[in-house]
Amino acid sequence: MTAAILMFVGTAGSVLPDVIGRYYGAAVSPDNIAVTALLLNIALIIFGWRRYSALHREIAHHKSAEEQAKTLAVTDPLTGCLNRRAIGEATASLIAQAARRDMTVAYLMLDLDNFKNINDIQGHDAGDKVLVEVARRLKGTMPPNSHVARLGGDEFACTFIFDADFPETVQRVAEDLIEQVSKPIAGPASNGDAELTVTASIGVARADLCDNSLDVLMRRADIAMYASKKHGRNRYCWFDPRMESEVQFRNKIESGMRIGIGRGEFVPFYEQQIDLATGTLIGFEVLARWNSPELGQIAPDIFIPIAEDTGMIGDLSACVIRQAMEDARGWDQSLTISVNISPVQLRDPWLAQKIVKLLVETGFPASRLEIEITESCLFENMGLAQSIIGSLKNQGVRVALDDFGTGYSSLAHLRALPFDRIKIDRSFVTSMNESKESRAIVQTIAMLGASMGLPITAEGIEDGDLIAHLTEIGCAKGQGFHFGQPLSVEQTRRLLADRNLLGLGWAQQQTSAQDEPVIMTEPQLRAARGE
Repeated sequence: MTAAILMFVGTAGSVLPDVIGRYYGAAVSPDNIAVTALLLNIALIIFGWRRYSALHREIAHHKSAEEQAKTLAVTDPLTGCLNRRAIGEATASLIAQAARRDMTVAYLMLDLDNFKNINDIQGHDAGDKVLVEVARRLKGTMPPNSHVARLGGDEFACTFIFDADFPETVQRVAEDLIEQVSKPIAGPASNGDAELTVTASIGVARADLCDNSLDVLMRRADIAMYASKKHGRNRYCWFDPRMESEVQFRNKIESGMRIGIGRGEFVPFYEQQIDLATGTLIGFEVLARWNSPELGQIAPDIFIPIAEDTGMIGDLSACVIRQAMEDARGWDQSLTISVNISPVQLRDPWLAQKIVKLLVETGFPASRLEIEITESCLFENMGLAQSIIGSLKNQGVRVALDDFGTGYSSLAHLRALPFDRIKIDRSFVTSMNESKESRAIVQTIAMLGASMGLPITAEGIEDGDLIAHLTEIGCAKGQGFHFGQPLSVEQTRRLLADRNLLGLGWAQQQTSAQDEPVIMTEPQLRAARGE
C-alpha cells in the first residue's frame, strides 16, 4: 500500500499544476502544489489505515466465529464436555497411542440413576445444575490425559489409557466416580437450595479385548452399563461376553413381541379362584401366555419386563384382556375374571377409559371384572391412581390391592383408595408351614381386612392343609397350584362344561376329563414348581 501511495504522490506532482491551473484560470505556485499533495497523502494514509483496520477486525471476527463453530462441533454446550462425535475421535486417538506404548484403553459408559425424577419433580433448572456438577466431578476424578464426554441426556462417557496388566486401576477409577457422583448437590436457589442426589451406573470395556475396534468398544461399554442397571444400579460392571448374548436374545424377544401382538400370539390362561369355605369355583385370574412360532414358549417373567421397558405393555394387555372378556362372556354369570395392571399402565391417565371401551366392545359386564393393582404402582403417583380407580369404580368394576404386604405404606394406601379386596402376596402363603413370621403376617393381614370390611384372597396355595387355617383366620378366596395349573381357554371350557357353568352354546361341546387338572397330585405339583 505504501508503494501505491508514493506512486500516486509522484504522479500528482507532475500532473497537479496543470489541473489546478486550468481550474482556477491562473498559474499555481509550487508551494501551493506541495501543500495540496501533502494533504492528499495524509488523506490517503488515513483512508488506507481505516480500511486496513476494518479488514483486520473482519478477519478477527471470522476467525473467532470459526473457532467458536469448531468448539461447538466438539463440545457439549451445557457442561463443556466433549460431545458424542468428539469422544469417538478422542478415543480412537487414545487407542493408537496406547498401541504404541504397549498399553490399552478403558471406556466407561456412565448413566445417572433416577435423573428423570429430578427433572419431573424439581424442574429442568435443577436437572441442568445436576448435569453441570456431575460433569465437573467427572473431570476432577479422572486421571491425567483422559477424556470426558456428555453423550446426551444424563449419559456420559470417560476414556483413558491404562496398563493392561493392572485392571484394578480402572476399577479404582470407577469406584471413585460412583462415590463422587453420589454426593449431594445443592439445588438452584429457586427451589430453596434443596439438596439433589443422583447415583451412577457404569459399564466398563477395554480396547484390547475387542481388537481395538472403537465401535465394538463403545457398544460393549453400553451393554455393561445396562447390566449395572439390571443388577441394582449405583455400581459398575465389566463387560462379559455373556451380556452380549443376553442382549441379542432380548432383541429377538422384542422383535418377536412386536409381530406377535398383532398376530394374536399372546393369549389368556386362567387360574382358578376358589371359595375356601365351600370349595366352589367363583372365578379366574387372567394370566398372559406367549407361545411364539419362532422362539417357542416364553415365560411371562421374561416378556412382561421387556413389554414394560419398550412401551408395548399397553397393547399386549389390551389384547389379552379383550380375549379374556370374549371368552368369559358366555360363562356362568356368577364367575368373575381378575386382570393384573402393570405399573407402567397405571401412568396412563386414559387407562380407565380404555378398560371401559373394552367392556363396551365385548359386551362383558363390568360387575364381573376385577382389576388388580400392585402396591408398588401406587407409590409413584397416588393422585393419578386415585383418579383411575375412582373412574373404574364408577363404572361398576371392582378393584383389588395385589401383593399386599410387600409395598411401602400398605395401611396408608388402604385408607386413601376404595379397594374392594386385598390379595395376600404368595410369598407369605407358600412359606406359612416353614415360617412363623409368614404365618403371623398372613394372620395380621386377615385381621386388618376384617376390621376394614375388605375380603381377603390368599395367593400361592400349594398345600391343601393350609385351607382350613386360612378359612379360620378369615381368608374368603384362594388360588394356587393346589387347585390346578393355569388353564388354556379350551381346558377351561371343558372344566366349566363338566360343572354346568357354561352357556348353552358351550355346553354342547364334548369334554374330556383327562384334560381337566383340577386337583394336582404331589408329583404334578413338584413338576409345576420345577423340582
